[in-house]
Amino acid sequence: MKSLKEKILKLKKEKNAVILAHYYQEPCIQEIADYVGDSLGLSQVAAETNADIILFAGVHFMAETAKILNPKKKVILPDLNAGCSLADSCPPHIFEKFIQAHPNHIVITYVNCSAEIKAMSHIVCTSSNAIKIVESVPENIPIIFAPDKNLGNYIIQKTGRKMVLWDGSCVVHEAFSLNKLIELYKKHPDAKIIAHPESETPILETASYIGSTSGMINFVKNDSSTKYIVATEAGILHKMQQAVPEKTLIPAPSNENNTCACSECGFMKMNTMQKVYDCLLNETPEIVVSKTTQKIALVPIKRMLDLSK
Repeated sequence: MKSLKEKILKLKKEKNAVILAHYYQEPCIQEIADYVGDSLGLSQVAAETNADIILFAGVHFMAETAKILNPKKKVILPDLNAGCSLADSCPPHIFEKFIQAHPNHIVITYVNCSAEIKAMSHIVCTSSNAIKIVESVPENIPIIFAPDKNLGNYIIQKTGRKMVLWDGSCVVHEAFSLNKLIELYKKHPDAKIIAHPESETPILETASYIGSTSGMINFVKNDSSTKYIVATEAGILHKMQQAVPEKTLIPAPSNENNTCACSECGFMKMNTMQKVYDCLLNETPEIVVSKTTQKIALVPIKRMLDLSK
């Protein structure tokens, strides 16, 4: 009897499908993916794929971005309920009023938002290129940055630019406990703390390196240390450990209210191998973006991709 992995790979070939997976997916899903990456890398691959079907093993806004870039291709998501707390923190009808309250501002939105929010933006960014994109805007032009206030505050600190921030955040990256992190560091004083810029400022202030998921992986590959405390969603540890099998990686501890000792995204973990198989077999759930929204949202995404070359 064929395993789920074998069935998925067979279906993928028959249907000329590509499987894109985020670093936060379960290791078994990462292993069957054609490409595993962060939001920028996945967007770049989605923009260039020749596949007829894109199966996005990630969350809803990521699959939407792939659909915006590939309106004529079928984009499917293993679980339509795989959402994002950060994207949910920015409802389009309220954000529209926020923009109206700050006229003449350039609107830069983090990719972790809905297609409707992207359609209200001048340019989209990811954590990999956010600083570069903010710095591409002339200093005399005021900026609205949404939806992540933590990433926004980090960019302000790094660039010195004043920006109006939307009050949104990611529950996963806000779940890290500073007290527990300090306790853990005391046990491992030879470890370097590395963190994702969606984390709160006190966590970032402890870090030797701050960067995107792909940036964090590249850092541990090229850095001379042998032990790291990693402050982002724990799914990154799979690919990171493969890249540096000789190094010790320790997930940063979450707060007392989190049922997991490390920090995991419940939405990311909604995708399973069975759901991937069923999704590919039935070619559903399919991601649908209206033609009007797709056409408008494509412009700020293309601007991001052009600036990221």
